Amino acid sequence: MMVLDASITTTALPHIQREFAFSAAGLSWVQNAYALAFGGLLLVGARAGDLLGRKRVFLLGVGLFTVASLAAGVAVGAPWLIAARAVQGAAAAFAVPSTLALLVDLYTDPLARGRAIALYSAVIGAGASVGIIVGGLFTDLLSWRWGLLINVPIGIVILILAPRVLHESVKARGRLDIWGALTSTAGMSALVFGFVQAAEVGWSDIYSWASFALAAVMLLAFILIERHAKQPITPLRLFASLERSGAYAGRVLVVGATSAIFYFLSQYLQEVLGLSALETGIAYVPITGMFFAMAYVVGPLQHRFGRPVVLVAALLVALVGVVWLSRIGPGTHYYPDVVLPLLLLGIGQGIAIILLTQSGVAGVAPEDAGAASGLVNVAHQVGGSIGIAILTVVFVAAAPSPSPQRLELIAGFHGVFTGAAVLYSLAVVLGIVILFAGRVAASRLARAELRDAIATAP
Repeated sequence: MMVLDASITTTALPHIQREFAFSAAGLSWVQNAYALAFGGLLLVGARAGDLLGRKRVFLLGVGLFTVASLAAGVAVGAPWLIAARAVQGAAAAFAVPSTLALLVDLYTDPLARGRAIALYSAVIGAGASVGIIVGGLFTDLLSWRWGLLINVPIGIVILILAPRVLHESVKARGRLDIWGALTSTAGMSALVFGFVQAAEVGWSDIYSWASFALAAVMLLAFILIERHAKQPITPLRLFASLERSGAYAGRVLVVGATSAIFYFLSQYLQEVLGLSALETGIAYVPITGMFFAMAYVVGPLQHRFGRPVVLVAALLVALVGVVWLSRIGPGTHYYPDVVLPLLLLGIGQGIAIILLTQSGVAGVAPEDAGAASGLVNVAHQVGGSIGIAILTVVFVAAAPSPSPQRLELIAGFHGVFTGAAVLYSLAVVLGIVILFAGRVAASRLARAELRDAIATAP
């Protein structure tokens, strides 16, 4: 429910824009208010679950999410809607981290844990496209508001059933790293705001550059605070592993590119190809099916070829799909020019997200499970916000008029999909670095073991 809501309004964006008179850049806050609050507070939510009990924090998050969904569904203006979406994201930030942490704690067998994480990752990876499908269904048949209001009865059912079937986790001793939480949230918020502001008023705007400067100061302060904090919200030792660090950075790139593709592709299908909101939602069914299907093939592939090799191959497949999609033009049709690239993207991104999730929690100590799972989700949500913000700048630069015509829209979408291909290219390079670094580390370990064996031989 909470992952799906990151994209539930995607197919409704043209309707919301007309109803509330959003600008092209301002419209992105309908998505970013949710994703940014979600990503910015995830570390706080993960730590709160460790300290207060994951079941308790989960229930509190679901309760607040349900109320915020009701408020968003009955919004009467743009500020109201954006504020309610931000509260939704904040509530999700406290409920979601407990899920992955509980999975990591529950499954001690590596194979069982791998299967559980694969299914979890499929839900996370497919959530965006499922949200688009469901949002299109409600928008076309009822109203875009029902995509948000449907959370109310679901949330009530969860609040009734969860106390009966969930068991409370062992509470950790300690305190919440308030300053770390504040500086990390402020830094990421300022970074995204700077990109959105630049897209709306131009790069000469002083507030954009002030936001970038504030982001740099806050993120630097966050690192310094975490280095000296007795109980940091993000233990910097999590970044000591190249595999985990690469997984977090790779997730930002992959999710940033894919989120922007979904965000703008839904507008392209409606504004250029003339599809309805329902038809746009149905157009995402193939990629959604691929996301779920990959959960059942990634295990055998990983067992045979190894995680780094499969990751690089998956990113390359996704890159081919995005490059193909970037070739849209006036004569583009849904088949084959959109659906076939989406299938390739579904295969590549579906596998990559699963492997990046596994790498993001690989080798962590039990006491760091909450923080590691929080970082995985932070990279996912903040990556989506940054990707949409950056590529909104690209879109506005390519289609600068307030009411762009068809050819201007196509130029804007072409620029966005090309930018997404650049992000995927960077992810491929990062995957190759991780692959070779892992092989070098394995070679060094093998040589060290050989030297030890020789030294201890009779």
